[in-house]
Amino acid sequence: MVTQAPKIQVDNLTIRHGERVALRDVSLAIRPNEVFAIIGPANAGKSSFLKALNRMDLFTDKMEVAGRILFNGRDIRTLRNLYALRRRIGVVFPLPVGLPLTIYENVALGPKLAGVRERAELDAIVERCLRLAALWDEVKDRLNDYGSLLSGGQQQRLTIARALSQSPEVLILDEFSIAIDPITTMRIEDVLEQLRSELTIILASTSIQQARRLADRTAFFLDGRCIEIGDTEPLFEGGARDARTRRYLEGRFG
Repeated sequence: MVTQAPKIQVDNLTIRHGERVALRDVSLAIRPNEVFAIIGPANAGKSSFLKALNRMDLFTDKMEVAGRILFNGRDIRTLRNLYALRRRIGVVFPLPVGLPLTIYENVALGPKLAGVRERAELDAIVERCLRLAALWDEVKDRLNDYGSLLSGGQQQRLTIARALSQSPEVLILDEFSIAIDPITTMRIEDVLEQLRSELTIILASTSIQQARRLADRTAFFLDGRCIEIGDTEPLFEGGARDARTRRYLEGRFG
């Protein structure tokens, strides 16, 4: 049996925000075409970890990253074209981040910046990505409306469509359901189920049940450390090796 090389390999990652250590000496590997969940309480280091994966530390004041992150075998800190890196590693933030553009232009902007000019090709990309984000049927007759006029749940799905428009290899979702209703959350989870065969998904969530529903493997972060990683179902069925992981999964944490 041939073992696939990791999509993302993290070695001895330490992250500081000024004097505060947010993440300490984390090493892990994320496989191609898996859903990898990161769970843990607030301030466990989850968001800092995600920011480091596509160099968002450059936009975060006093964030210092040490260690090594390999994407397809290449150290991301040696890559000069960060725009190209972020096209390949898309991010969906906790709150919808809509651009002050129409629904159509929100999705078409990335392909345009990448050099796509033909209207027919842009139309096809917009429709495909809105369909993948389970939004097409709701907005196909109002593509020239501003994205900011959509509901919160629709805006979050528009954010996903915009990330998908650049054909990423990895999609990062940081607490994507924190500000949307349960029905919309389930719709987005259905979208992620459909996408898992096309790309690698990294999901950070305080909802352990969401991780259980979606993830192939789950990592438990606590106090800036990766405590444990395991196949999701065995981990949730009592297979955690560390007592802190078991307490968290059983709702007895703290």
